[in-house]
Amino acid sequence: MPLTNLSTPLPMAPDGAASPTTNSLGTLPVWDLSDLYPGPDSPEIEAAFDRAAHVVDAIAGYEGRLAALSGDELAEVVTLYETFSETVGRIMSYAGLRYYSDTNDALAGKFFGDCQSRMTDISSKIVFLTLELNAIDEAELEAKIAASPALTRYRPWLDRLRAMQPYQLSDELERFLHDQSVVGSSAWVRLYDETLAALRFDVMGEDLSLEATLTFMSDPNRTKREAAAHALSKVFGENLSLFSRVTNTLAKDKEIEDRWRNLPQAESSRHLANHVEAEVVDALREAVTAAYPRLSHRYYALKAKWLGLEKLEYWDRNAPLPEKDDRKIPWEEARKTVLDAYGTFSPELADLAQKFFDNPWIDAPVRAGKASGAFAHPTVVSCHPYVLVNYLGKTRDVMTLAHELGHGVHQLLAAEQGELLSHTPLTLAETASVFGEMLTFQSLLSQETDPGRRKALLAGKVEDMLNTVVRQIAFYDFERRIHAERRTGELTADRIGEIWMEVATESLGPAVNLADGYETYWTYVSHFIHAPFYVYAYAFGDGLVNALYARYQEGDPGFQQRYFDMLRAGGAKHHSELLAPFGLDAADPAFWDQGLSLIESMINELEAMA
Repeated sequence: MPLTNLSTPLPMAPDGAASPTTNSLGTLPVWDLSDLYPGPDSPEIEAAFDRAAHVVDAIAGYEGRLAALSGDELAEVVTLYETFSETVGRIMSYAGLRYYSDTNDALAGKFFGDCQSRMTDISSKIVFLTLELNAIDEAELEAKIAASPALTRYRPWLDRLRAMQPYQLSDELERFLHDQSVVGSSAWVRLYDETLAALRFDVMGEDLSLEATLTFMSDPNRTKREAAAHALSKVFGENLSLFSRVTNTLAKDKEIEDRWRNLPQAESSRHLANHVEAEVVDALREAVTAAYPRLSHRYYALKAKWLGLEKLEYWDRNAPLPEKDDRKIPWEEARKTVLDAYGTFSPELADLAQKFFDNPWIDAPVRAGKASGAFAHPTVVSCHPYVLVNYLGKTRDVMTLAHELGHGVHQLLAAEQGELLSHTPLTLAETASVFGEMLTFQSLLSQETDPGRRKALLAGKVEDMLNTVVRQIAFYDFERRIHAERRTGELTADRIGEIWMEVATESLGPAVNLADGYETYWTYVSHFIHAPFYVYAYAFGDGLVNALYARYQEGDPGFQQRYFDMLRAGGAKHHSELLAPFGLDAADPAFWDQGLSLIESMINELEAMA
């Protein structure tokens, strides 16, 4: 398998110390990327490329000899690769963050693309490393590990690497896939990103970006919601041919590689990368789909009654309740809300989150060309994470800030594991983020005394959880069906839309009317393009956190320490090892039912309020 994914854009995004933006929400921070590099033309970047090439040459000197090395000698080679990974990670983090700051900036796009190409060329010399490591006899490798504490440290990384052993291709094919990737799938991903970022939407005479238009979908004014919905479907429809071409091409590209590797299913590579068993993901999916009627179907029927509607139109699904506090929350209040919630759980957690506000590590303003949504990018262990949000002052934005800061704290704590072991699989990557979001929600809920606003706050959390669990599992099913059908032929835009409508109807239920135009809404879900089958990790993380939070509420005095130990482990432990100290097991179907029961209990409370 390729050593590292140098060609896929990081799911994330001004140079130097840009000035914060001041508006009605206060002074919104803008990140400073100079902690990575002073600028795209800085000599430090050229020096880093030279250093990467030097390390690669040192590793390449071991080609054909790995099996004969002692455990300590093999550990030296892996340590060299870890050095290379950090060098690569710093360069590509800088290039990617800079590009996603403004995908309309042609120079930033060129710099990003050029960095990808240079790194692909440099690293082609060491594609052999994983191939030879996987070719070492199991007993021989175990003997090397047993004799070398230095190599023992890398066992989790070696275990994940060797999980791919049955699906490894010949050296020549692996080198070809590595070299070809920069003009293959990554080029289509970049085309998708730049197209999506450039889209403009006319909503009642306003010329808006995608992010701003999506925000209108949760506006209190139903006319605005409907106008935004029609604007989205119109523009998505006008670009449907391109988005369908990108989807078909990437799905076929994946099918070809999966077929050559003899991977049993399209999602198998994601399960292997996540270090999670297919049976565990299947149990999650089955538990969630079985719960559709008592969760999403029941909630949306309840919401339709609250809004005085026979059915919700799809643009009503995320409408705020009339009781909702629709004031704009200043940035300073959002900061205090999140830090206070974190501090109630643990002063250490609040102190770690405070670092992001004390330093220019957050990019908050909405601006043209900036990546939509939100993310926390870990960069490399010798630096620090960066957080991107598009802050508009809504309660949901405060929760998003809490979520991304959870990621950032997790990444800070896991950095002590080193570059190869600090990154958690996707299934565990959402743990701290969803937990931080839950802490913030529970803090807000406990402070709310007005029955109407409490109802609206609780309903908002239920909707977030339905979007995280029900919607993401529906997205997972959509992807499974798209990739399965693509194996037998190209899908038309109409067929993709049909599949989208079928899974949406099943998951949302009879209380939501999916009017004409909604069949195009799959086009803006960037995870389908960036990281196929990523989406189930959200449901996995939400279910895991719900179970963890239940343990926390039981009042165990040792919970906080075990929680920090889990975050510090990064990617050095399997999910079963991380959950065992809490008495939890993701392989147990009851584990997922426990998380779903929390959502159900909240819906029960809302029904009682009604």
